[in-house]
Amino acid sequence: MYDRIIDKDNPNSALKVQTALSEQPSQVNKDYVFKLKKRKELSVDEFVNGILKQDRIILSQAITLVESNRYDHQQKAQQIIERCLPHAGKSIRVGITGVPGVGKSTTIEALGTKLTAMGHKLAVLAIDPTSEKTKGSILGDKTRMETLANDPNAFIRPSPSAGSLGGVARKTREIIILCEAAGFDVVLVETVGVGQSEVVAHSMVDFFLLLQLANAGDELQGIKRGIMEMADAISINKAELDPTKAGLAATQYRNALSLFPHNENGWKPVVFTSSAYTGDGIDKIWETIMDYVVLTKSNGHFHKKRNEQNLRILSETINSTLTERFYSNEKIQQDLEKMQKDIIEDRISAYIAAQNLIEEYFNQVVEKKNEI
Repeated sequence: MYDRIIDKDNPNSALKVQTALSEQPSQVNKDYVFKLKKRKELSVDEFVNGILKQDRIILSQAITLVESNRYDHQQKAQQIIERCLPHAGKSIRVGITGVPGVGKSTTIEALGTKLTAMGHKLAVLAIDPTSEKTKGSILGDKTRMETLANDPNAFIRPSPSAGSLGGVARKTREIIILCEAAGFDVVLVETVGVGQSEVVAHSMVDFFLLLQLANAGDELQGIKRGIMEMADAISINKAELDPTKAGLAATQYRNALSLFPHNENGWKPVVFTSSAYTGDGIDKIWETIMDYVVLTKSNGHFHKKRNEQNLRILSETINSTLTERFYSNEKIQQDLEKMQKDIIEDRISAYIAAQNLIEEYFNQVVEKKNEI
């Protein structure tokens, strides 16, 4: 209601002020919070059935469980993954990496749109870097892939790296299993594009695509041997900006790759130019991927690589689990703080301190086992 009129001499004046609110409204919708508390948690069976029925909401909730660090969430997530495992493994897993600004998201949208038009079901797992200072991530990949985000045959899931590449590797592999069980036959993994993230991506995909720029300085100087050896294809992106430079860069990369030893799987890395903006070369990316899949499946290296990746997961999981349990032990936490002070004050060497802590931890494990 308008109960105060600005112009008292003119009762018909349109200048009116609404009565101020006596209390500031709550920023929290209490009714919605109550509904959230009352919301029934899905059982493992409901999660699995929903994923197999390609329910995206349930798939997203299952992925959230995988990403959670809560112990009960992790326990439930592992049960879901185990049940989904027989329905996974039928997709083509592609890793896409490159320096920031090379056009990874634009390339994925251009490639993904073509794939869904061909009848494929596409899952995009975008690993976003986590700030070491604020511990936050932007998770803005959906905004950069607006067309693909609205495609009914595409599923985009940005995930924070949380500062731990090992954790990213394990959780991303588990998310891939869930996506495959949900019927997605192509999975694209976009990496952070800096540091050791390329190694992590390579350890979980079948095909590894490296995107490079033609006008980023001396191309050969920017080549890291380890990354080059992992790449199954190199695409010089944004070629429309300067086709001549892009062609020259492609030639330089081909010459560099010719100096590397031949791959055990018989595949010779391919170098070409592309433009996600104009669409040129996008078809070439998929053609190259399919040529790779046909070759490696025919000579047995496709499944051999996946088996090697699974064995690596076993080793990494053992290491990460032992590390997590060691540092979460209350007695170890107390003694670790004391050991750190002793090391700083030169009362004990770091090596001996580490050995003492490890022995103490395993002694506790033995004692608990004997009590049982």
